[in-house]
Amino acid sequence: MAEKVALSVTLMGETANNVAMETKIMPRKPRKPSKSAFLPSDLQLGRAVEWPTTPDAAKLDRVPNPQGDTDYVVRFTAPEFTSLCPVTGQPDFAHLVIDYVPGQWLLESKSLKLYVASFRNHGAFHEDCTVAIGKRISAEIKPKWLRIGGYWYPRGGIPIDVFWQTGKLPKGMWIPDQGVAPYRGRG
Repeated sequence: MAEKVALSVTLMGETANNVAMETKIMPRKPRKPSKSAFLPSDLQLGRAVEWPTTPDAAKLDRVPNPQGDTDYVVRFTAPEFTSLCPVTGQPDFAHLVIDYVPGQWLLESKSLKLYVASFRNHGAFHEDCTVAIGKRISAEIKPKWLRIGGYWYPRGGIPIDVFWQTGKLPKGMWIPDQGVAPYRGRG
């Protein structure tokens, strides 16, 4: 039998003087999910895998979109993306924002994390990294629409922002701002 842990939950509608609390008992270990017949058996999710050493060696996984009859936006943010300058070998840093409207497939997030990390020792210009990531994701999941914004931190005093998109945005979709402020320096 699994150990039980008490979890305090604050209920909605509390007031400053009258705080309502309820205690729920939850198992210490999460329930093991059943293997679903519709998930590919070779997913990296749920098992230990080697960290890829290059972007080409990294594997992107996709899973079926359970809401395939609905248009919606998925956003991934990688605020600490790193790669290397192909000329000097010095590190470059970026904040990446990836938005897409899925079609039949969703991008599995662990595989994206491993793919993004594979750039850590990869030498490429900002533009190449940003566009290559967008193209690779698009080729794997075939979204209805995808955009990537690469907001690169300055080196040599010049910040570079790179944007790429593909596909046709479904009519009536609300696309939020990517939320990354333009670089202002000390001003």
